[in-house]
Amino acid sequence: MSSDTLSSDTLSSDTLSAGALSPDALITHFVGASALILVAAHSGGWLARRLGQPYIVGQLATGIALGPSLLGSTAPDAYAALFPAAIGPALTGLAQFSLVVFLFAVGYELDLKMLGVRARSSVNVALASFAVPMAVGSGCALLFGDALHDLGMPRDLSPGMVVFAGVALATTAVPVLTAIVRENGLSRTVPGVVAVSAAGVLDAICWTVLAGALLESGGGDGAGGGLDWPWRVLLTVGYVALTACAARPLLRLLLWRTRLEPSLRMALLIGFALGSAWVTHVLGLHVIFGALLAGVVVPREEGGTLDPDLLRPLLSVASLLLPFFFVLSGQSVALNSMTGTGWAALAVVTLLAVVTKIGSGAAAAGLGGLDRHDAWTVGILLNTRGLTELIALNAGLDAGLLSAPLYTVLVFMALATTLLTQPLLLLNARLATRERRPESARSTAVKPYAG
Repeated sequence: MSSDTLSSDTLSSDTLSAGALSPDALITHFVGASALILVAAHSGGWLARRLGQPYIVGQLATGIALGPSLLGSTAPDAYAALFPAAIGPALTGLAQFSLVVFLFAVGYELDLKMLGVRARSSVNVALASFAVPMAVGSGCALLFGDALHDLGMPRDLSPGMVVFAGVALATTAVPVLTAIVRENGLSRTVPGVVAVSAAGVLDAICWTVLAGALLESGGGDGAGGGLDWPWRVLLTVGYVALTACAARPLLRLLLWRTRLEPSLRMALLIGFALGSAWVTHVLGLHVIFGALLAGVVVPREEGGTLDPDLLRPLLSVASLLLPFFFVLSGQSVALNSMTGTGWAALAVVTLLAVVTKIGSGAAAAGLGGLDRHDAWTVGILLNTRGLTELIALNAGLDAGLLSAPLYTVLVFMALATTLLTQPLLLLNARLATRERRPESARSTAVKPYAG
């Protein structure tokens, strides 16, 4: 997300403009807003977990509540005082920093070798749960141009916009899915392993396709330096190759053969992630891709295991500061401007997102040998969108691939599909238990003597 996203009309009233704050007042507002964001968002996450929902769902809901849709509508003076336009760049910078650190950790954790003996099933599930929602999303973007135009999109959609519509339906949030798998005791079960493995493959596919859409659009905010699309692609491929070939050996030498102090090592790695994020932004991509790439090329321990002394502080910093990203994302959500077309689009998009993702994932898992209820479990888990979807939507909004009303629709779709995951898992488990009870009773009943 760029600092341009936080315009004065979304963060404050005209009477509290950026120039009306002295440096001391600016610092005071920033500190006060930061305190509110941290306490409110983490409290929302705690409450969500108590209600059986992922922590991130509570943080996202809190971010929306602190935006113009709720706080800005119910208490406009308080909203203008808490979030004046002058603190926008500072809050955006903190949000970008937390996002880079978080995605650096995600890239470091990403390991497709975990597919193991179920590699074929997991890959098939990933391909199906990507291809079907992708085709439906892109097809709907082409078929329902008038409805999208009512939501602020141009009548003639660019190829990047069409592709992005498909990615919006195909995305799965690996961090949220992994947390749900762990909290439901599915980590060592077949559907849990297949879902997590497939989500890792799906994540790699979605990020790659999203990168192509952003390169075609130019990345937004003047990114890309005015270069044509082929040049951006060529330079991006060259940068990825250079990073993989040169940075990985250098990092291996740094991490394995030297004894740097932990704080210095952490500073160097986060600096590497931030530098990589800056390069991809200059090339016309979002900073998220540079952060992911940096995490992927960081070598693991010699046994192939993750370094807990590296991963733990990364996740701690990211989880602490991610609420800034949720709050700034909520600033672009305009619930009070939703029209009848917007609400209808939300219902249709959510239905399509649920049916295509769960249906394709469950069908592919069933063809891979899982029984009916285990296959449904895989499909339900892959329907979790959460944070990954929100990151993609912000990248699309910055790049001009989304209008503000359509962004609002898709944010609420991401929230709704993530909220549905836990109830659908419980319903599937109850149906499985109910079906197995009669079978168990029949198998243990005394059979009549037939002689």
